[in-house]
Amino acid sequence: MTDLFVFGTLRHIPLLACVLGRPAGAVAARAASLPGFRAARVAGEDFPMLVTDPATAAAGLLVPDLDAEDLARLNYYEGDFGYALQAVDVETADGRATARAYFTDAPDWRPADTWDFEAWRTQWGEIMTGAAEEAMSAYETGQPGGPRFARMARSWARILGRRGAPQAQRSGLTRVDIPHLAWKPGFDGFFRLRRFELRHRTFSGGESAEVSREGFAAFDAALVLPYDPQTDRVLLIEQLRYGPILRDDPTPWTLEPVAGLVDPGEDPADTARREAEEEARLTLRSMEPMVSVYASPGYSSEFFHCFLGLADLSAHDGTLGGAEDENEDIRSHVIGFDRAMALIESGEINAGPLVMMLLWLAGQRGRLRGAA
Repeated sequence: MTDLFVFGTLRHIPLLACVLGRPAGAVAARAASLPGFRAARVAGEDFPMLVTDPATAAAGLLVPDLDAEDLARLNYYEGDFGYALQAVDVETADGRATARAYFTDAPDWRPADTWDFEAWRTQWGEIMTGAAEEAMSAYETGQPGGPRFARMARSWARILGRRGAPQAQRSGLTRVDIPHLAWKPGFDGFFRLRRFELRHRTFSGGESAEVSREGFAAFDAALVLPYDPQTDRVLLIEQLRYGPILRDDPTPWTLEPVAGLVDPGEDPADTARREAEEEARLTLRSMEPMVSVYASPGYSSEFFHCFLGLADLSAHDGTLGGAEDENEDIRSHVIGFDRAMALIESGEINAGPLVMMLLWLAGQRGRLRGAA
């Protein structure tokens, strides 16, 4: 059996419990410190590394009596962060104890300021616990698992999803009306395919038969339609899209709104502003929310936060943008509103979100132009 000293994110008991595969109440841990070391934030990151510092002691927890399977799970999780176990002597309320702790020799990591566990827990604790659930599912099924960013983004999407939506017209059925929901092994990568079986309450008051389905566990995205109310023009972007290629479409370059994945912990409005700068080289003057919708709720969790962005579009027609490190090659088109609506009629605009956002603008255009 092994005693483990944790000084970083694993001090968050829900996260530690998830990695160990046990309820939080079943995790035995007590306060401890490691003299001669401090937990320094890794430069450019929000997790720590141990560095020698004779003047202080790194605070943490001592987790006793871990077996081989516990260590295998911990090594799998921490291996994603570049850590390996080393022996240490820690101080507890009962005196000195020998334990092991995770150190790193990652050549690109540099220590920065002292890491603030409480600040991390407030900002990242719930997100990282959700990401760890996905990571440990990959461990349990023997799959390689997706990159850390993808797991964090999906975790953040699930947190945003728990806000729900009004039920003024709907029946009032909720998650508690799904009495049986069991997850099955699927596929874990940058994209995630989940398999499950469920039974649910029916509108007639009964219960459905058990059904087995697959679903695409995707990300939240922020979309923004730039609009210049003074000239009544919109900015659309054009880029190569893989969906039309999969469908054998001979013209897979599509017209779309500016859009991007919501980063973990990011407000979707901030995503929209960032993507406008990146994809269209455009600074938005102001924004207002349009709609927030599921892209295809029958089989995907993908969710769109849509915004209208007010901006001066006079110098942006034909602008080239996109992030080179993401292989983005994007061209901007600044066109009149009536021209955009004609492109819907002709079928040249065939991306659903752009159609939806232009139709939303059609209903608000008089107000926006009157206030310009």
